[in-house]
Order: sequence, then structure tokens, then C-alpha cells
Amino acid sequence: MTAPSPKTIPPKARAVIIGGGVSGCSVAYHLAKLGWTDIVLLERKQLTSGTTWHAAGLIGQLRGSQNMTRLAKYSADLYVKLEAETDVGTGMRQVGSITVALTEERKHEIYRQASLARALDIDVREISPNEVKQMYPHLNVSDVVGAVHLPLDGQCDPANIAMALAKGARQRGATIVENAKVTKVHTRDGRVTGVSWAQGDEQGMIEADVVVNCAGMWAREFGAQNGVSIPLHACEHFYLVTEPIPGLTRLPVLRVPDECAYYKEDAGKMMLGAFEPVAKPWGMDGISEDFCFDQLPEDFEHFEPILEMGVNRMPMLASAGIHTFFNGPESFTPDDRYYLGEAPELSGYWMATGYNSIGIVSSGGAGMALAQWINDGEAPFDLWEVDIRRAQPFQKNRRYLRERVSETLGLLYADHFPYRQMATSRNIRRSPLHEHLKARGAVFGEVAGWERANWFAREDQEREYRYSWKRQNWFDNQRDEHLAVRNGVGLFDMTSFGKIRVEGRDACAFLQRLCANDMDVAPGKIVYTQMLNRRGGIESDLTVSRLSETTFFLVVPGATLQRDLAWLRKHLADEFVVITEVTATEAVLCLMGPDSRKLIQKLSPNDFSNATNPFGTFQEIEIGMGLARAHRVTYVGELGWELYVSSDQAAHVFEAIEDAGADVGLKLCGLHTLDSCRIEKAFRHFGHDITDEDNVLEAGLGFAVKTAKGDFLGRDAVLRKKETGLNRRLVQFRLKDTQPLLFHNEAVLRDGKIVGPITSGNYGHHLGGAVGLGYVPCQGESEADVLSSSYEIEIAGERFAAEVSLKPMYDPKAERVRM
Repeated sequence: MTAPSPKTIPPKARAVIIGGGVSGCSVAYHLAKLGWTDIVLLERKQLTSGTTWHAAGLIGQLRGSQNMTRLAKYSADLYVKLEAETDVGTGMRQVGSITVALTEERKHEIYRQASLARALDIDVREISPNEVKQMYPHLNVSDVVGAVHLPLDGQCDPANIAMALAKGARQRGATIVENAKVTKVHTRDGRVTGVSWAQGDEQGMIEADVVVNCAGMWAREFGAQNGVSIPLHACEHFYLVTEPIPGLTRLPVLRVPDECAYYKEDAGKMMLGAFEPVAKPWGMDGISEDFCFDQLPEDFEHFEPILEMGVNRMPMLASAGIHTFFNGPESFTPDDRYYLGEAPELSGYWMATGYNSIGIVSSGGAGMALAQWINDGEAPFDLWEVDIRRAQPFQKNRRYLRERVSETLGLLYADHFPYRQMATSRNIRRSPLHEHLKARGAVFGEVAGWERANWFAREDQEREYRYSWKRQNWFDNQRDEHLAVRNGVGLFDMTSFGKIRVEGRDACAFLQRLCANDMDVAPGKIVYTQMLNRRGGIESDLTVSRLSETTFFLVVPGATLQRDLAWLRKHLADEFVVITEVTATEAVLCLMGPDSRKLIQKLSPNDFSNATNPFGTFQEIEIGMGLARAHRVTYVGELGWELYVSSDQAAHVFEAIEDAGADVGLKLCGLHTLDSCRIEKAFRHFGHDITDEDNVLEAGLGFAVKTAKGDFLGRDAVLRKKETGLNRRLVQFRLKDTQPLLFHNEAVLRDGKIVGPITSGNYGHHLGGAVGLGYVPCQGESEADVLSSSYEIEIAGERFAAEVSLKPMYDPKAERVRM
């Protein structure tokens, strides 16, 4: 492509896209398809010259969740059609893919993935080692225990995919300019106004409403220029390509995750690539200004263990010459998921970047989704898994990133066990009680950088996870904690809750406009509510306590804090309101269970009776020799209090509770128990059971919506849904067989037909079986119709009968929380 002269770069554009890899080209293509003609894509060197050109080009439709699979499937379908549309050969061939398992645990994992694929209407089949051998005759299958075949997966030419997307965008009016570097993003009053560019000796500026950062491994440093946090870091990625092998014919893409390897036949040669367990971070001192189609130095010693396993797995490699041994950089994120969306720090600054080596299969769908999001102002469906607002500000720290990405690259092919915890870059955010809990046997997990006690080990028990798809080594610990909460009293450290103060003259009116429930309550009251989008989908799930006439205290999940702050600030109009994040100022100790009142009355002179402190209220209390706010709410379905304690007093209050609880049977409890208790009570979990594409009425949360209070965001959609009726309902399931486990994404069958996935699951130690939630179609049906069907849950290809309920199976009348 010939670079246009500087004069052809327009002075104004609706959108400027930074970066000409497959991601930027996809965003340009899809915005153009939506009718945006005044789009400019600026590439610092040449299209595809960063990472795209050396990508392996594997197109696997099945990802770890419903919507990530939706995006990957869209990419695969798009790339099949793109060649005919643009006359650019994309190399897209649907050769299929095979994933083989060498262990029973891996077999269980890939069979679970096959069940999810069926739930998402993807062609999939479990196959035997003999069938693998027939399809892949060069393979050593002596230790293969199982495999999965997806016949419509494929492979492509990554650079040509990007070129086809670029041509498609230009055909619809977009301007694409190479050798034009964006030097600065301009802003005014908290939003972007345009960019400056340099092309050779020429410089200029484009006024723009929207800027999209698709700069790949440059995205973090570029975002930092405007205070935008994009936590990613480059790693070295290795593969080799053999000389031509006589008789080698077209083969499916092969993945052997137990050996960290993938194989791809291309033009009679074989490619072997690796996602090794400990990767090599790259670019710690920045990336050279001249970087363009560059390779990194070879490190054959690093790759050699993979090659040794490869020669055993595919013996013909022993005699094949090596044509290319390649090492190139790719960007990775702290959680192995890419970034889409608008930066919470800067309005109009969008991004599609950080693809963790799945950029080719992801970019088609990601570009489509981001273009719709930019165009409509709301995500087209739930994209929380890849939303930039999940990133925490501290994660831009380079040392943190360097250590974390050495692990995340390898996790792509590691066993994806439930509850698997990161090993690197830990202990960044700790509650004031961390050392107390550690000394008492806490085994920690990490969410949003917070170290949280997930379970408590016995004195004679190792304080480590032993991962499995079956009952893990902490299953009995969780049972003991769970039953203590149900029958006695348990204590949770929930300091990681996100905490936000909304205050000022117009605070009440502001929250009335954003929240579905009635916020105009008396000081001392706590309101459970959702913030909705225009479609009636759930953007946030929270409690709001009215501290005074002009001050409200919002509590949100720790993982969604940045999202919720961004949503509040985005919707702040010309109102006298101050929004302040105060998470670190207070610790939260949750005292839960039927004996919680007995215990708290030993610690405090205050009155905790129903008359003085009923459910849904809070009071200022003395506790030990400290002070706290006691919020009478629960996420476990029992009598209890969340105690908000100034961080400097938290250790003292904890010690006082522990001393007083010794003769009441107090038990320290972890987050696994919090989750198993909440699912017995059918309490929803944001990001799994309720998302921004789930209507609040279909999610069963209509009790928290007060349309009579007046206008609020999402009210019209709620009223329309009431008129037209529900299309689906969130249902609670309990497996009749007490042995299997539910996590999420297992397939739900209604009268023998798959109707969707389980949205979340855990073991109900009181109910005596695995419990899950999931949506069931119900258009035109009554509640009785939904409940009269026969239900099964498919787990790794095996089906188990399930009981169903539209009301919580545990304490359906919520009598226990009001004891």
C-alpha cells in the first residue's frame, strides 16, 4: 500500500483509530459498515508490522464463555466471507481442530468445553484416540485418553485478514494512512478532541470525537500519556516451521495443551508453537522507535523442552529440517483477557487491545462489538469479561505486569481448573486483617488485586490448593464453614467491597435518576438496587445506605468498583454532586448466622433488636473499644451484620469479636463459603447471573424496581417488558445426585433439549447437592409451565437430573434474615 501524502490526511474525522494491525483494521471496517465514513486509521509504520504479521492464524470458535464464543464464531464466519467481498485472499480454511487430552483431568475439561459448545450451537464431537489417529496419522496417540473435534474451526493468513479488513473499510469511505505516527491525543474538559500526527517531516492535527487505541504492545505507554491505564506487557512467543515434509497433506489444527503445544500444517510444512509455563517478558525498557516486522533474538534453549515433547508426539519432526525458528513479541494482560471499551478516565477514548495471542480469532468479533458500542453508546451484549473497566489502576505498575505476564502466557494452555489462583504478582492489596487471618489458617485468593481468605485450613492441613475438576482439598473445610453460618455464627472479612460516597445537594435526585429502586428513604435505611441501562439490563448491583439528607454510601463488588465509578461519573449531569471512592478507609467484618445477635450483643451496648435495628437499616455502634456502623444486610441468607470499621480500628474489633466468640462457636469463614451460601439462597452474582444484557425482570429482581417513583434510566424498558412479558426466567437448579459439581457454563436441558448454560454454581452443603442458576426460555408460558418440565444438567458429556425452583430453595420466605 502506498502512503498517501500528508495533504490527504483530513483535518477532521468522526473517529481516529491508532494502529494498523488486525484489531485496528477490524474496528475501521465495522465502523464503516455502520455508516461511519469519516474514519481515519493511522499506522506508525506499515499495516500488520507489529504483531499481526507473525501470528499463527488459528481460528478456534470455542472460548471459555458464551459471549467470547459468540465473538470468535463471528470472526470465523466473517473471515470465510471476507475474501469474496474484498478480493483479498485471506487463506481462511476450515480444516477443523482437534484438542487431545493426556490426563483424565484434561479430558474432563475438554469434555466440559464440548458440552458448552453444544449449548452454544457449535458443531463438536468427542472422539477416541483411534479416531484421532485416523484423522491425524502422524500423531503418537499412545498416551492420549480423549479428544474433541470441532470440524468448522480453521486457520488463516493473519496479515491478509488485516489487509482484507482494511480494503473493506476503504471501500466504505474510511481513510487508512501508513507511516503516520500519532504523537499526541488532545483533550478538553475530560474528553478527547483530536490527535496530532507526524509523517516524515510533515506534522498535522485531526479534530475527532472518538479516538480508538488499537496500538497493541504500544497501547500501555501510549495510554499513559493521557492518564489512561491499559495494563499489558509484551512477552516473547516462539514457534518453528519445518522444511517441506513429503506426503504431508491438509490436516486439522492440533492442540496438545498438556505439552503446551499447538501444530498447524501449512503448504506441506508443519508449524509447532508453544505457550510455555514460564514465559519471557519483553520490552521492559520500551520498544524501539524503528520496530517494524521485527523478530526477537532466538532462544533455542528456552524452546527445546517443547520441541523434545513435540518429537515424541509427532515423530516425523525428528527428521524434518527447520525452515524457520521464530520469536516475536505479543502483548499479554494480567488475567489473559483482552481490553475493549471506553477508558473510565477519559471520555471518547476507546480501545481494542491486549489480545493474549488470540488476536486473530478475536479481532473480527471484537471490532464488531466495539463499533456497535461506540455507535450506540452501550455495549451490544455483555462484554464485562473483556471490559477495560475491570482493570485496577495499580495494575499499570510495570514490575507487577512483568512478573504477571510471565505466568499468563502459559495459562493459555494450563488446566483451567475452577478456583485456580494466580501465583505471581500477589499480596498487592491487603486488608488490615490479613496477617490475623493468615495466622489462623487462611488460604488466600485474589480478586482485583485484593488478597481474600477463600477458605481456612485446619492446623494439620496444608495451606495450598490442590486443583481438580472434582472435589478439591478444601471441600470439607467449606462444608464446615457453611454449616457454621447456617446453624451458628461465622465471620467473613469483606474489606474488598468497593465503597463509594455520593454526596451533595443533588445526591438524592442523582441516585433516583440512576437507580431502579426508591432512593428517597430516611437516613439510616439501606436500599438494595440495580442501576440499569436503556434496555433494562443490569449495569450495577449494589446496596445504598443513606447516611444523611445529602450523603449516600454505595457498596459494590470489589471487582466492579472501577466500572461502577465510571458509570456514575459518566451520567453525572449539571448537578451538585461529589463522587468519592473510599474503599480503603474502612474494613468490613461480616458477622452472619442465627447466633450473630447473641455474639454482637456481648460486644456492644447498643440495641440490635428488630424493633431498633430491623433488616435493611444501619446504626452507629460501639464495639469493643472502637466504633463501627452495623449494616443489617446479608449475602448468605441469614441473620447478620456487615460491620464497617475504620481501617485503623479493624484489628482491634476483630480481636474483640474473636475473644467474645470463643464460647459462642464463632467460625472464621472464607469467600468459597460466602458463595455456596448465597447460591443456596439464589442470590444473584454480577457478571455471571446478572449482566448488562440481562433484563432486571427476567433476572427475578423486579421487587427492587419501583417504576411508580418517577423516571429513571431503564424505566421505559422495564415497563415495555411488563407489557410484552418475559422471554426467559432465571431458575435455580439442584442436582439430585449428590456427587457431581457445578461451576458455570454446564449445559441446561429442558425436556431433553439444550436451552442454555448454567450461569453460576457451587455446592449447597445445607441443601445436599450442587446448586446452580441459569436462564430458561419461557415466552408465553406460566410459572407452572416452566416448573412442570423435566430438567437435566450436562457435565462433561454426562447428564444429571435436576430439581428446579423459581423461588430460593433455602428459606424461600426470607424468614431467617429477619429473625
